[in-house]
Amino acid sequence: MSAPGTFFHAHEEDPVEAYQNFKFGMWMFLATEVLLFGGLFAAYFIFKYRYHELFVKGSSHLDWRMGSLNTLVLLISSYTMAMAVDAAQRSENQKLIRNLLLTLLFAATFLVVKGFEWIPKFNHGIYPGTDIYFSIYFLTTGLHLLHVLIGMFFIGLLAVRANKGRYNSENFGGVEVGGLYWHLVDIIWIFLFPLLYLVGSV
Repeated sequence: MSAPGTFFHAHEEDPVEAYQNFKFGMWMFLATEVLLFGGLFAAYFIFKYRYHELFVKGSSHLDWRMGSLNTLVLLISSYTMAMAVDAAQRSENQKLIRNLLLTLLFAATFLVVKGFEWIPKFNHGIYPGTDIYFSIYFLTTGLHLLHVLIGMFFIGLLAVRANKGRYNSENFGGVEVGGLYWHLVDIIWIFLFPLLYLVGSV
């Protein structure tokens, strides 16, 4: 069996090397994302230490039930994305498409829930810059939301390509790399949820 291909390996002389380079590039990108959010988490802990009461008060304006719902939604979406990768590796194209679309559905659900969180805050005059807590809240959740949107774009692209029969047991690299990115989106939220929503007990 030949090596799993990437989005672009059709014209490569060495598909194995192309796949390895593509996957290594994604791991390097993920490492930079970890450093980015790691810096934001460090800033969070510094400011929380200095303004603990402000952080507890700010956290009280968040609905932990919505945060919990979005955590569950993203965990399920990571499962469906993992199932999509498994389906691509097994050449189960219909299962691949179905799981990619389910992942998109859960991602859209996350966006809707986040909208129900943000809009009431705006209506009550709570914006980025209201105080240090909400500056960090909107910065981190907004940046995470941007990653969700980017992930949705690429998952949608994967679904379109899968519908054209692009992926199988010999060519699943694109789906695998897309899965790595989506799992990062999930992991970042797992850290954000307790820090922002459960700050009084963290």
